[in-house]
Order: sequence, then structure tokens, then C-alpha cells
Amino acid sequence: MKRLKGLLRVGTKAPSRADRRGGDQRTGSDVASSVLRSPSDPDPPNSTTSNPSSPLVDGIKVWYDCPDATIDICFVHGLTGNLDSTWTASKQSTPWPTVLLPLRLPRARLLTWGYDAYVVQASVTSKNRLTDHALNLLIDLTHDRAFCNASSRPLIFVAHSLGGLVCKEAILSSRNNPEPHLRDVFEYTTGIMFMGTPHRGAWMADWMKIPASGLGVFKSTNKSLLQVLETDDQLLESIQVRFWSMVREQRESGRRLEITCFFEELPLPGVGRVVSKVSATLEGYTPVSVHANHRDMVKFGTENDSGFKRLVGDLMRWQVETRSTTSA
Repeated sequence: MKRLKGLLRVGTKAPSRADRRGGDQRTGSDVASSVLRSPSDPDPPNSTTSNPSSPLVDGIKVWYDCPDATIDICFVHGLTGNLDSTWTASKQSTPWPTVLLPLRLPRARLLTWGYDAYVVQASVTSKNRLTDHALNLLIDLTHDRAFCNASSRPLIFVAHSLGGLVCKEAILSSRNNPEPHLRDVFEYTTGIMFMGTPHRGAWMADWMKIPASGLGVFKSTNKSLLQVLETDDQLLESIQVRFWSMVREQRESGRRLEITCFFEELPLPGVGRVVSKVSATLEGYTPVSVHANHRDMVKFGTENDSGFKRLVGDLMRWQVETRSTTSA
């Protein structure tokens, strides 16, 4: 909490040792703007895809279509993220999945989903809660797959940060949904890639304890998205308990839901590690590290990035296993 107040205190220097050694004279408001932009998006404010004041691009966007697709892969960004720029590496103009995945997974349809995940803005933030975003994801994905006659196609999620919690809640909302057409997402989800997802909370939740006046030029806040990241938040605990119950029941019935949990190896400059290894991983599943900070762990520059190799290796294995199960 103390380091956050230091970061957000207008007119003070950032407390980073590295900054002090290098003579960094940035003010607290400068660092606050950087931190509030950085958890999922490193792009500068002049980028229309990452600037909170630019028009929001939300809903489903098809990155790569495939007429004979055998699987759908849906990417979901996290806090302060964007459906394109979250997945775009530095000095690159397009999201890496559109360039790197079709070569390895030519029969996978690639989707990305966007939503208003900004928690502070100079204008107006969405007041949607996590459950609202999850329901929107469920509805948007259901409609898109129905339109493409793909409702029964196997589905994989790749989710960064808060996006992993949104995906978990969307799948739980799909299960036993009173509207039959909304149950397909649960029925056909075969795997989830959690990329730095705070299953047990993250220190970013401390932002909600900072009064609005401490956020400088930012005038509108949505603290409900930050509150769920507290380690003792009841909704976070409920999602975890219900998700584990679902996984166990599916396993006992003979259906295995594939899960891979990635965690960040490096601290975010001036901030530290946003999501710890303990919070980012789930018991019973092998934890996989990415040699990057929380922001950059989903930005692969080339197919030689070790993080990409680990991710695509599992995706390829899941696709093969899905084909075997479907054909059987």
C-alpha cells in the first residue's frame, strides 16, 4: 500500500531504486500514468489501440478465419488491456497470434474479445462488474459461433490477467444456464491458457484504496474490477470454489478440461511482480514461467521466444487430443 501511495502522490519521485540510481526525475503523476497503463498495455498514449480516450473496440473480432476450422481459439485481455494491442509485441504492427499461429495451427479459427477493462480514466469508465463482462463474453461468443455454424466446435481460451477470471465466470455462467443456447460454451470448452491470472488476487487491488483525488488527472474510476482482485474478496473466492468444483465433476465424469497456468518471471519496472507465482498457478497443474514481466508475458516477438514455444506446444497438443476425442 505504501509503495502505491508513493507512486500516486503528485509531485514526488518514483521510489524505484533503479530510478534513483539513474537520476530519474519523473513525478508521481508521471509514474501513476505509466503504472495505470502498464499492467496489460505498454503502448504509448498516442496509440489509438491503447489510449483510454480513444473509442472502445469491444466484442468479438475475428483475427484469422478458416473455412475448414476444427477448433476456435479465443483471446481475452486483462485489466486496462485492448483486444489487439495487448497481444502485439513492441515494434510490431499486428498481434502475434495472427502471424505466428496460422503456421502451426492452420485449422484453428482465431478470435479476440474486447471489453472496457479500464479502472481509471479522464472521461468516464464503465461500471460493469466482472460478472457483467463474463456474461457479455458468453453472449458475444455464443452469437459469433452460431452465426458461423460453429456452436459445437471445440473451444480454447487464452486469457491474460483479469481476463482469466472473466473466462472462468463465463464458463460457469454457461453451465446449467436457463437459456439452452448459452450452454454450448461450457459444453465445448476443451482448454484454458491462464496467462498471469490472479486466481488468488493481486497487489493491484490496493489501487481501490487510493482516493479519487490521489489519482491526479483521472476523474472516473471503476473500483469493482479492482476489488475482486483482493485476496479476501468473496467473489474471487466464489469463482475459485465453483470453478474447482466444476473441474472435479467433469474429471469424474470422464471429461478432462485442459489447463495451463503461466506466471511472470520478471518484475514490472517501478512496480514489481503484479501477480505472484502462487496466485497465478492452480494446484494439480504444472506451473509454466515466461521470462517477462506481467505486461510483456503475452507479447511474443518471434516464434523463437521460449514463452511462445511453451504456449503453442500445449495448443498443438490440445488440438490433436481434441481431434482424437471427437473422432472416437
